[in-house]
Amino acid sequence: MTALSPLPAATVPTPAALSIRLETPDDDAWIEALHEVSFGPGRFARAAFRVRERIAVDPEFSYIAEIKGERAASVRMTPISVGGINGYLLGPLMTDPEFRKQGAGRALVRHVCDLALEREGIAFVLLVGDFAYYSPLGFVRTAPSAITFPGPVDPTRVLVHSPDPHMAETLAGDVLPWV
Repeated sequence: MTALSPLPAATVPTPAALSIRLETPDDDAWIEALHEVSFGPGRFARAAFRVRERIAVDPEFSYIAEIKGERAASVRMTPISVGGINGYLLGPLMTDPEFRKQGAGRALVRHVCDLALEREGIAFVLLVGDFAYYSPLGFVRTAPSAITFPGPVDPTRVLVHSPDPHMAETLAGDVLPWV
């Protein structure tokens, strides 16, 4: 597995200020409110949301980042298969507006990617997102239109992170449950 590159020091909260923990049922209302703030009512039409309607998120990969004990960000991962290769779909990743630009979201991405790619049989983490945000975290664009979601996506926003340097060029097929 390749290590993710470090963030510039200015964007990383001190270790004493930032903590990452598993999501609990007590977080549900906060997460739902954060979904609304982050994505609005159109979130239900997004292709990634459609995947999560069909395939349950993995509770072992649903995390909360806290800064100084306050919930700051949330991330979830969904187990998927593309072309018979197992991986995870990252998202949604959301940061509370009060905590944006403090590194909580990036810390969550690094955390779940490291955990997922250490797992036996997991070859990639996929997402639909902003290349400028995710590329410093090790994500690259996939081959245009090679991966089919259950709804339209901008092919330039389909990104993958993998220890296999060829995964971005070779990963192709429908987004399905694990095989």
